[in-house]
Amino acid sequence: MSSKVASMRDAVADLVRDGDTVAIEGFTHLISFAAGHEIIRQGKRGLTLARLTPDVIYDQMVAAGVARKLIFSWLGNPGVGGLGAIRRVTEGASPTLELEEYSHFGMVARYTAGAANLPFFPLRSYFETDLPNANPLIRTIESPYGDGVVYAVPPLKPDVTIVHAQRASAAGDTQVWGLLGCQKEAAFAADRVIVVVEELVADEVIRADPNRTIIPGLIVDAVVVEPWGAHPSYVQGAYDRDNRFYLDWDPISRSAEATERWLREWVHDLDGRAAYVEKLGSERLASLRPGPAPSGVVDYGAYR
Repeated sequence: MSSKVASMRDAVADLVRDGDTVAIEGFTHLISFAAGHEIIRQGKRGLTLARLTPDVIYDQMVAAGVARKLIFSWLGNPGVGGLGAIRRVTEGASPTLELEEYSHFGMVARYTAGAANLPFFPLRSYFETDLPNANPLIRTIESPYGDGVVYAVPPLKPDVTIVHAQRASAAGDTQVWGLLGCQKEAAFAADRVIVVVEELVADEVIRADPNRTIIPGLIVDAVVVEPWGAHPSYVQGAYDRDNRFYLDWDPISRSAEATERWLREWVHDLDGRAAYVEKLGSERLASLRPGPAPSGVVDYGAYR
């Protein structure tokens, strides 16, 4: 298969378009901050941002003016507090960011329906909650099998899904280990897929450990090799979560001026992720390197 390797600049320029619905997925682990920053850098506009847990990267993207709408199930600075930029544009008399809220499972159900080309996905988890009152897209339906009423959510089919992973082949076969969110469902639901990885590996490496492959190359449009591309989130086996970053973001996010200064210093004034990593400095990077934690060895050719 032909190579799908591209630079982050080219992948975002070619595949993320003004007005798109964009999903940057990854559940605490493997969040592609690098892709979000490149979208900001290129000045994309009118995006609908979808994500189970919008956290700091979406706060930064909203502050940069790229988004008109947020589809989500929980938002906040995990372990710290709120998201100041999102609060500024959603609270008050004249909000400028549209919100569409679901439960976590509701978002997973939407991606799953999108991936399977289903017209809706049924679920029970909205009984005794007020989310259906807040979101008219969460609707009741009668079970065709005679066992009562359930709720339904519509499919979610992003124009672009962006995921971060440990490694991929040049053809886009993508392998992940550690904590998973709904990257696979979001990728299969999307029209276009960008995979950002710490490492590019040979096809032989992929074939030697096929069970780690969660996204096949046949649905991938671009593979971007971007070490440290998920910082400040973490990549199991590569670097730990940078808790200091999340703590530092809280007072920055509370001030529009401080947020704009941060975006100028750490995004607009840098030409890409390599410059960002250099700016972080070797001492900080070294503090995030995990120690060894080897797992067992599996022989896929013989059972013992």
